[in-house]
Amino acid sequence: MTRKTVAVFGGSGFVGRHLVRELASRGMLVRVAVRNIESANYLKVMGDVGQIVPIASDVGDKNKVSPVVEGADFVINLVGLLFESGNQNFNRVHIKAASNIAEASAHYKVSKLIQISSVGASEKSESNYSVSKAIAEKKMREIYPSAIVLRPSIIFGPEDSFINLFASIARFSPGLPVFGGSLFPKFELFSKGRILDLDFFGEGGTKFQPVYVGDVIKAIAKCLELGAADGNTYELGGPRVLSTKELMQMILGAIGRRRLLVPTPFWYLTLLASFLELLPRPLITKDQVKSLREDNVVSNNAQVLEDLDISPTDLEAIIPHYLLRFRKSNSGGLKSI
Repeated sequence: MTRKTVAVFGGSGFVGRHLVRELASRGMLVRVAVRNIESANYLKVMGDVGQIVPIASDVGDKNKVSPVVEGADFVINLVGLLFESGNQNFNRVHIKAASNIAEASAHYKVSKLIQISSVGASEKSESNYSVSKAIAEKKMREIYPSAIVLRPSIIFGPEDSFINLFASIARFSPGLPVFGGSLFPKFELFSKGRILDLDFFGEGGTKFQPVYVGDVIKAIAKCLELGAADGNTYELGGPRVLSTKELMQMILGAIGRRRLLVPTPFWYLTLLASFLELLPRPLITKDQVKSLREDNVVSNNAQVLEDLDISPTDLEAIIPHYLLRFRKSNSGGLKSI
């Protein structure tokens, strides 16, 4: 049987390494298109000799995209940018890249093209990130109509940059933020058996629907198999919608630390981001604050993991295992203001 060849753009990142391992385990020949080959050489050991081949490419240059796609059966675009820096901007890395990859895929008549986007991608969004993701989807579909779009919520797993970030912060900081909390609390007299009841959190801030990286990989693999998936958009979320407050509580519970939960208004986050985004690798940017103003959850009537016969994995079942290094022994619980 002839082995299938799959070209993965952006395969050296968090999701990419899991995907490359899975594709190799299925016997496929994997081309991993990256800007820096050295950053992807570690992937070679995930398959047989010569099965996984890193290739230097630039998604913003169609002449460097075509050689990666030529002869491939499947193409998967994982390339994404959380913040802009120099010529690495949303237009080039999201929109132009999607067009270049779609054009090459159409030209070489690949069997499947999968675009990894993001829950909340919309041309009506206030966030340039979300707008660019939506335009990238549209451009790809205009060129390659049967492209499959997967829109995950925040993705969690052993090397993620979200859950691990706040678990790391909790080791040194006395508190964790609740995005969208109020600086001035609502209060009620003689409520809930108290003389004065203060509410700093309301509904708990921005809502998320974290999806396990393993489930995202299963979804990609299933879409490569299913002809019925062609041209569809799937929104990938976990089994639970969590407010920022609930998410921070879950992280603290997993690492056994007591920390304050601090209501953090968006205006304060925007002010903070104005300074932090000047750093080479900012913790947060003003555009990301705009994204946080919108709940990151699967929309109503969307096709979801269950439509691919995948049961979503709960966050609480996974994070205690990979957050062990942040755990403090003989501690537990938390408190909030």
